[in-house]
Amino acid sequence: MHDVEAKVLDAIDEAETVSLLAETVRVPSVTGTDAESELQHRFARLLDEAGMDVDVWKLDLPGLTARPGFPGTEAPRSEGYGVAAVTPGEGPPALALQGHVDVVPTGDLAKWAGSDPFSARIEGDVLYGRGACDMKAGLVANLAVARAVRRAGVRLARPLAVHCVISEEDGGLGAFATLARGHTAEAAVITEPTSGAVITANAGALTFRLEIAGRAAHGATRYEGVNAVEAFWPVFEAIRRLEAERNRDAHELFGGNPMPYPIEIGVVRAGDWASTVPDLLVAEGRLGVRLDEDPAAARAAFEEAVAGVAHPWLRDNPPAVTWPGGQFASGRLPAGHELLGQVAGAVADVTGARPAESAAPYGSDLRLYAAGGIPTLHYGPGDVRYAHAPREQVDLGELRAVTRALALLVVRRCGAL
Repeated sequence: MHDVEAKVLDAIDEAETVSLLAETVRVPSVTGTDAESELQHRFARLLDEAGMDVDVWKLDLPGLTARPGFPGTEAPRSEGYGVAAVTPGEGPPALALQGHVDVVPTGDLAKWAGSDPFSARIEGDVLYGRGACDMKAGLVANLAVARAVRRAGVRLARPLAVHCVISEEDGGLGAFATLARGHTAEAAVITEPTSGAVITANAGALTFRLEIAGRAAHGATRYEGVNAVEAFWPVFEAIRRLEAERNRDAHELFGGNPMPYPIEIGVVRAGDWASTVPDLLVAEGRLGVRLDEDPAAARAAFEEAVAGVAHPWLRDNPPAVTWPGGQFASGRLPAGHELLGQVAGAVADVTGARPAESAAPYGSDLRLYAAGGIPTLHYGPGDVRYAHAPREQVDLGELRAVTRALALLVVRRCGAL
């Protein structure tokens, strides 16, 4: 097997991989846009050229929405496509490599230091651009491994699968659809950015919406009204107290993370006229779900904290809490599963150091694969601190190391004939 491993590693074209990453970042595949579909079709062609049997299908959006376990969405969309590829062979794939093609919006373009967020600018050994870290570098690493196996002339004893999914950023519709389609594997690696660590567990994240009522009045006689912004403040303080309570005694996998289960308000809207007391405030945010916690229990804890705010106005005008958008449960690799050791061993052979095991404070597709009976972990290039930020970037040295580690993992787990 050592000769086979060497052949596959030698077949990795690092310059081509970087070039493909740049091309991929230049596609502005924001969740729900036409470019998201464009990139799915592009990867379908590339996987076909890598000698894999490729399934491309248009998602039945109404059918998926009505299906039990639907994970929710936030971005408007009129279409979506699934892409799953498998190398020739009998039986279920021994391993699936998974990545999502969608990226979050760019935000204020002025914050990008005058550069186009989709230019894929390279300085030194770093590539900058929206999606470079989250998670097009991981997506490209998956394809590079499939290409290397093909170029090396290696026939795998057990199939390898590559899943390219959409809509991860707003709930996981693409992964949900892929599993509903019947695509499976004995284990999976999602190549989200992990900074060299192996992430075996995810917290969850539930999108919530709060509506706080006020009473309108002319701004000149504001004492006749009730300002919804002021009524919101004690609710916000109660949310912060709940956050502190839920982060006590966090699981040891989170290591030194001071807040593995954050609760944050991301959007606040109030009022419709400058000289009118605002009679409605709408706040939207995310609630962290603890490891192994039922999302229903997390929702109940949040609703109880909001309802328990001691405020005369709110007692008679209770805040309304709803749960639109993405609903990420937590998820984890089963304790003692062989995949952790296999990935760690491959990483150690490439980098010379055994990677740390940790948990992530954000939701991902891991929980959908785990719920579908597929033991799953994260290992991929990039530092999540750069994700969703105007300085988003990925170290190309990490891309090269992850690609080589994944290639070893594929050869060892799938075997060669």
